Amino acid sequence: DWSSDVCSSDLSMLRIGSLQNDKSYIVDVRAYPINTEIRTVKTYAKTPAPSPMPGMMPSGPAGNATFELNSSIVLLPKVPMKPRFYDDRVAYFTTEYTDYDADPQGVKDISMVTRWRLEPKDEDLEKFKRGELVEPKKPIIYYIDPATPAKWVPYLMQGVNDWQKAFEKAGFKNAILGKLAPTRQEDSTWSLEDARFSAIVYKPSDIPNAMGPHVHDPRSGEIMESHINWYHNVMRLLRNWYLIQAAPSDPKARKAQFDDELMGQLIRFVSSHEVGHTLGLPHNMGSSAAVPVEKLRDKAWVEANGHTPSIMDYARFNYVAQPEDKISEVGLFPRIGDYDIWSIEWGYKPIYGQTEEQEKQTLNQWVTSRFSDGRLRFLHIDGIDPRAQMECLGDNNMKAGEYGIKNLKWIVPQLQSWLNEKAENYQNLSDVYNEVVSQFQRYNGHVVTNIGGIFTDYKTSDQDGAVYTVVPKAQQKEAMQFLQKIGRAHV
Repeated sequence: DWSSDVCSSDLSMLRIGSLQNDKSYIVDVRAYPINTEIRTVKTYAKTPAPSPMPGMMPSGPAGNATFELNSSIVLLPKVPMKPRFYDDRVAYFTTEYTDYDADPQGVKDISMVTRWRLEPKDEDLEKFKRGELVEPKKPIIYYIDPATPAKWVPYLMQGVNDWQKAFEKAGFKNAILGKLAPTRQEDSTWSLEDARFSAIVYKPSDIPNAMGPHVHDPRSGEIMESHINWYHNVMRLLRNWYLIQAAPSDPKARKAQFDDELMGQLIRFVSSHEVGHTLGLPHNMGSSAAVPVEKLRDKAWVEANGHTPSIMDYARFNYVAQPEDKISEVGLFPRIGDYDIWSIEWGYKPIYGQTEEQEKQTLNQWVTSRFSDGRLRFLHIDGIDPRAQMECLGDNNMKAGEYGIKNLKWIVPQLQSWLNEKAENYQNLSDVYNEVVSQFQRYNGHVVTNIGGIFTDYKTSDQDGAVYTVVPKAQQKEAMQFLQKIGRAHV
């Protein structure tokens, strides 16, 4: 497998032309047991910017652009893992190929899910078949980058270990572990560049983000290695989200600088979410739509079940909860939920004694038998299904939006006192207020999608019912009335 720090779309955007051989060279080559890392400096001719008007000369200077790049060559396993084939109803990231034999009168595109190779130890195979929990031959281990600030390390490790309960449903105990990277004294050969080791890597950067890519075998979908990147400034993003969405319920969120324990728990949530991506799981934006809105205000229920069945949803935090509900962080934070546990079972539980076609039928039976349970549902975000939207909560966008806006009205008058820092300017206040405005717009956007919206429920041909269903008229009218009410309130 080959990878590079600059992709072709980046080069196109930067108007990169031909490689300048006399200004390009290899900086370093490092070899490890299953991979070779090649660091280079490459200089490209820079093409002029296109003309803004037809018939005019190109604008902008030409010249050169120089980059430092890294390329990886990774050795694939000698024996490919048995693949598991993609199902829209329990989505995974995939690798694809075109099969010229599957359809005798054409071609068929085949999608295999990407997942780690988890197998029982040979001596435990019969125990596994009897339903006993066993440890895998090779557990999934994420090491914590030694450069990580020490106070955040336990939370990152916990974010990894939180997935253990999901793998127990697939038949494995201790299947996934977060570990400290060995010190130089403990192992002088250990390196983040060694593809035998996956890691959560700290980036001292002002980028407010985190990401969870992985390297996989294109023949089978086997995930071989992953480097989760979390950028230092993701903490500012987390501060803004939690303050705006959860401060009415959590007094600890009513200030500019969160205590380490609260920020650590927020980092733990990010860790779990990104680990989910590196296990093969994409965003399930429709998961939270399975929860009745009023249950999000029910302290006992939401603290027991969570405000969304999937940590892979963009559900963020429980902004429906009101101050008088007295809901604790347990009912405000995302967690690994019913859908995550089900999707790991579907993707990782080995099935023995069946051909690929027989296994496909078994997996289909698993899905169809659970299809009516909304908490185990995967929805693709398509822009027209009001259940599958970024940061929407509950089964009714109008009710959820009304509660969310009520909370925004509660916090806005208090922002100045919360964010008043001595000898500091108003940048914090400005940033948070702009996020409040964006949050208000987001609630309205959730409602708009109901008007002319279409529910999309992917099914196989052996399932009854329609795939596409128009949003009921009464629900569309409710959405229009919400927007009219908001409009009148802000004229």
